[in-house]
Amino acid sequence: MKVFKKFMSILLRIAISIILLAVLFHFKKIDTHILLNDIKSADKLLLSFAFFILVLSYILCFIRWHMLLKAANIHLSKRRVLISFSGGIFFSLFLPSSIGGDVARSIDLGKHTQKPAEVSATVLLDRISGYVGLAILLLFSLLAGFPLVKNNIVVLTAVAVIISILIIVLLIIFNKFFFTQISKFLKSPNAGKIRELLTSLYHEAHYFKRHKETLIKNLIVSVIIQGLGPLTFYIAALSLGVSNINLLYFLIFIPIIGAITLLPISIGGFGLRENISVILFAKAGVRGGSAAAMAFLNSFFILVSGIIGGLIYVLTLHHRRIQYHKPPSLQPRG
Repeated sequence: MKVFKKFMSILLRIAISIILLAVLFHFKKIDTHILLNDIKSADKLLLSFAFFILVLSYILCFIRWHMLLKAANIHLSKRRVLISFSGGIFFSLFLPSSIGGDVARSIDLGKHTQKPAEVSATVLLDRISGYVGLAILLLFSLLAGFPLVKNNIVVLTAVAVIISILIIVLLIIFNKFFFTQISKFLKSPNAGKIRELLTSLYHEAHYFKRHKETLIKNLIVSVIIQGLGPLTFYIAALSLGVSNINLLYFLIFIPIIGAITLLPISIGGFGLRENISVILFAKAGVRGGSAAAMAFLNSFFILVSGIIGGLIYVLTLHHRRIQYHKPPSLQPRG
């Protein structure tokens, strides 16, 4: 029954992605032929550079997670961590948003180390670090480019929601009072597993308070990663001939798009990313076709990265099976 529910959930999100794309082409009146011609005529050298920037962001994401694993005294080879990380990139294509990829790597490395709580805590902090980096970049970009969006209610509302969610999450994870209140709220028997998971993650996350230097480095890396996302979009825009737009628009819009595509609505953010891009960039004077082309190119880059990650994950299947029978000796926490 659980497998059937998961299968139906994936089918539902695929259907939502298709519906969102249909909305994009029908109601936003995006001409398919013009869109394809724009993409075909894009500067291939600039596109290659944009893809390189995206790959660089994945490399930094890997470094960020590996940093947290070492701080948690989970000492594994970079190869083994890379395998789980690659699997996460792959599964995020099919599971609801990139959070689905986080769950996949948590399960994979948790099974390998036989320390699922510790691994899940590092993945949680990795995600939170990325979200904090996104919020920092967004706030500074908004401060610098406020005159560009001061009358844009959609952008200002999105920023307020993103910051509010971040504050709530940080309070729940790192503040004892708020954590206790949420735990009391989850009294229902059906919420037992959620409450147990939340409690485990709360205690594991607090372990990292003793590793402030690691957390600071992690946050710096996160800000850099979040800055590479808008740069990827901007270079893709240049490849399409969209050159008369302020870079600040990308620094403000792309973090918002990234935060929205975290919602478990569609598969890998497909359809959602394209629609939000058209809505936001219309405020910057970019025609719908160009905005959609930028988003589709970004989605294509993500797809290619996911396929590469999947190949790494599948080709190392035999290695992982051997390792499961020989779990590495992990040092106890200090």
